[in-house]
Amino acid sequence: MSPSHSEITHSADACPAVREVLNRVGDKWSVQVVRLLGDGPKRFSELRRAIEGISQRMLTLTLRGLERDGLITRTVEPTIPPKVEYELTKLGQTLLVPVMALAQWALDNRTKIHTAQQKYDARNAGREEAA
Repeated sequence: MSPSHSEITHSADACPAVREVLNRVGDKWSVQVVRLLGDGPKRFSELRRAIEGISQRMLTLTLRGLERDGLITRTVEPTIPPKVEYELTKLGQTLLVPVMALAQWALDNRTKIHTAQQKYDARNAGREEAA
């Protein structure tokens, strides 16, 4: 039997570790890195080209965080220049299913979300000017 929504919410609120993990795996850059590494090992430059809008610093921080959490491995080959590749660990591969499900949900619902945003913005246009 799976836990209820309220049980999960209560656990996340009560446990800083759960909140910390959800913050890591739920941020927009980590989700994209995990999704891309789901296709196999990638070099830093490949990841940077594939993730629109990410800076070199943010990609470095994201990769370090994912490595620290045991979700990816960093392998350095002693060549000149050094060849560095990133790959999902077994734990990281278990994250692919929910990440891909979330990506599919976003694709399936992007039009509905955009429509809802337009309606909200139209209803609240005067509210921002008054604030």
